[in-house]
Amino acid sequence: MNTATITLNESFMSRRSALDWVFAALVVVGGLFAFTRYAAYMDVYEKAILIGSIPSAIWLGWFWRPMRVLMMGVAAFSLLAIWAYQGSLARAEQVFWLKYFLSSQSAILWMSMLFFMSTLFYWVGMFARSQTATMELLGSRLAWAAVTMALIGTMVRWYESYLIGSDVGHIPVSNLYEVFVMFCWMTAAFYLYFEDQYRTRAMGAFVMLVVSAAVGFLLWYTVVREAHEIQPLVPALKSWWMKLHVPANFIGYGTFALSAMVAFAYLVKQQAGETRWYKLAPLWLLGVVLCFEPIVFRQKVDGGSSYWIVYFGVSALIVAGILAARRRIGERLPSFEVLDDVMYKSIAVGFAFFTIATVLGALWAAEAWGGYWSWDPKETWALIVWLNYAAWLHMRLMKGLRGTVSAWWALVGLAVTTFAFLGVNMFLSGLHSYGTL
Repeated sequence: MNTATITLNESFMSRRSALDWVFAALVVVGGLFAFTRYAAYMDVYEKAILIGSIPSAIWLGWFWRPMRVLMMGVAAFSLLAIWAYQGSLARAEQVFWLKYFLSSQSAILWMSMLFFMSTLFYWVGMFARSQTATMELLGSRLAWAAVTMALIGTMVRWYESYLIGSDVGHIPVSNLYEVFVMFCWMTAAFYLYFEDQYRTRAMGAFVMLVVSAAVGFLLWYTVVREAHEIQPLVPALKSWWMKLHVPANFIGYGTFALSAMVAFAYLVKQQAGETRWYKLAPLWLLGVVLCFEPIVFRQKVDGGSSYWIVYFGVSALIVAGILAARRRIGERLPSFEVLDDVMYKSIAVGFAFFTIATVLGALWAAEAWGGYWSWDPKETWALIVWLNYAAWLHMRLMKGLRGTVSAWWALVGLAVTTFAFLGVNMFLSGLHSYGTL
């Protein structure tokens, strides 16, 4: 080991505080407790994932310290919920804390409300002439609270599935309801990281719009499809590959959505001083597309027509409000350089994890169906998504792509990604049809 490596390691370790080591010790103890308590339910691969998650969690808590508070809070309240159940799922309706706060469905409903409130406060902060920082701070704190409730709901739902039956128990990443919860908290968590790194909260107003849109779909899906009910896994999903493939996929989906909303903010800021309405035609077109998305759902998915009409109206008001107040919004947004950098870093992270997810998916397909690739519609559109962002990154790194073109490309990327995620389930069928709406 050379001198530079020794110095780097010493510097890294010397920056660790006593709280860092206490956190590391708690993670190790928690991981060993989970291993000894639940090892009987795990195969060798799942045990390896659990052991590998211990140093990963420690590194994450050291790398970004707010994650320590999040992880400890989620662990504490999840364990409280598990203790309150006392091995009986019926207690979800009998125990006050479970019924109103800590059962999986209660926690996810709290997540939904908190994300809506967070979006509202971010936008109030965008327009407020005074108390702007306070409103945006409230939006940020509510987003953190929503992420916390989402993770508590996820962990408790995992436990609840085993209370139904050991053959039913599974990690909650197996259907649209569960992955939409994951999309919401992952997108928000990545945004909160960028908010902390760039010391600006103005982007939250835009990013939380896509999170709130996902929450709106989740609530509709819960009411119309009763999707919150825990169901046994279909045979194709009874694999430890799911525990790796799906989360990696949704890191990609979340960061791609984040980049698109930052790109939208970039375009709004760019047109902030434009007074000729015909020059705003591209943004109006974008608004039309966003507003008519609910109409597609209303026509293609049975149930909840009135809900989607309201959704359409709210979407139209939001888009019209953004365009009408673009000058004020442009003043509040960070510089073009910051927006461009966040867009790039989001896509870079998403592309890396989406690549990993695609490789893992191919390995899973080989195990489940006997071949790495079958040109199933979901696989084909995943490849299209991958090629789209690969081309974006190539143009960025090799040709210096910046500005308007890169922003519009990121928005088109969101449309492609949305079709790969939901559109394939709505309009096409194939080996992945177990995820249909």
